[in-house]
Amino acid sequence: MSVMSTMPATREASAPSFLEFVVIIAFMMALGSMSIDNLLPAFDVIRSDFGLSSTNEVQLILSAYMIGFAIMQLVYGPASDIVGRKPTLMVGLVVFAIGSVIALYSTSFEMLLAARFIQGMGAAATRILSVAIVRDRFQGREMARVMSLTMMVFIIVPIFAPSIGSLFLLVGSWHTIFVSMLVLAALLAVWFGRRMPETLHPEYRMPFSMRRIADGARRCVSLRVTVGYATAMGLMFGALMGYLGSTQQIFETEVYGLGAIFPVVFGSLAAVMGVASFVNSKLVRRLGMRRLSHAGICGYLAFAVLMVGLAIAYDGKPPLLLFAVALAGCQFLFSLTMPNFNTMAMEPLGDIAGTASSLIGFYTTILGTVVGLVISQNFDGTVLPLALGFVVVGVVALATVLVTERGRLFHPQHADPLPGALADFGGH
Repeated sequence: MSVMSTMPATREASAPSFLEFVVIIAFMMALGSMSIDNLLPAFDVIRSDFGLSSTNEVQLILSAYMIGFAIMQLVYGPASDIVGRKPTLMVGLVVFAIGSVIALYSTSFEMLLAARFIQGMGAAATRILSVAIVRDRFQGREMARVMSLTMMVFIIVPIFAPSIGSLFLLVGSWHTIFVSMLVLAALLAVWFGRRMPETLHPEYRMPFSMRRIADGARRCVSLRVTVGYATAMGLMFGALMGYLGSTQQIFETEVYGLGAIFPVVFGSLAAVMGVASFVNSKLVRRLGMRRLSHAGICGYLAFAVLMVGLAIAYDGKPPLLLFAVALAGCQFLFSLTMPNFNTMAMEPLGDIAGTASSLIGFYTTILGTVVGLVISQNFDGTVLPLALGFVVVGVVALATVLVTERGRLFHPQHADPLPGALADFGGH
């Protein structure tokens, strides 16, 4: 049942339509995605400009951003539970803009990394607030449906982002990409500020109290379903980060040498994820989150094993079409798991949605960044490290889901709070 129906009439009258709501939330999430994906074509140019010796070094642009993104998630959620969602988002957008300006005037690679770290600190607000706002207004399968629709719109960004980045490189330098980020942040601030009402329910607004924040944190780590699905989500996110970190080297330069065609292939794979998100939004009401996500993780692992088989059979460089089909299968099934894992982790925590979103976001981002860095830094001129990374992630994520569900897959059930501690997560 939608929480929208319980909101006061005065607030409901000023709220955007369902479609506009989804698009605004998707725009919030897309700012972070754009800040990653439209820089991918500029990796070689940035490496050349700063005299870097290895293409793997340029991947630190992503890692610095994600570390800042992870850390500040701990701040924005509790802050939004205290002062509200709107002012918290505006602060985050200001921080993001400051990082973008510093990047524009970077005179060294270290300065650029610092700018990316600050950008990530600001962009964290868009991730935390998007999940918290959706949880403010929806719950259960309706929340999963909204998150899937949001992800579908959000995933459109990677389809075009590398092409947009390439276009900026044609008309200017990589600095112009950061100008575009500034413009997007300003547009989001204006649109959100004018159209989105404050969604934090008055009864859930918390006065500042470290004890309340600590109590919220204890609730998060004492819920089996929250810890389990957040861990599985973080692992899956790590696979995505490993892919993003090495995709430019795999498709554009070192493995397949696609050059200018790279954005087309990258966008096509992103489109597969968008289709999967749409399918998830249609099926989740009927089949439920567990059935879809559990089938998704099992299928993901199967396609990952296929990728490894292809990599071994062709000495690390399988035919592009075969590799792309296997990778597309992984990406499709990835999009059947992530929105549902996120929803199930958040489901029992609606009254502390901001704090919960922060803690879950911090944990999953740190875990995903570390896993992704390990995968991408092992790039050796073949697709084998990425394929092996996908398999390891799939195995560990599936094992985590099995522990969370006490060995039973595909069975709808309610979250069960554990009395006290993470130690009980082991399945007692």
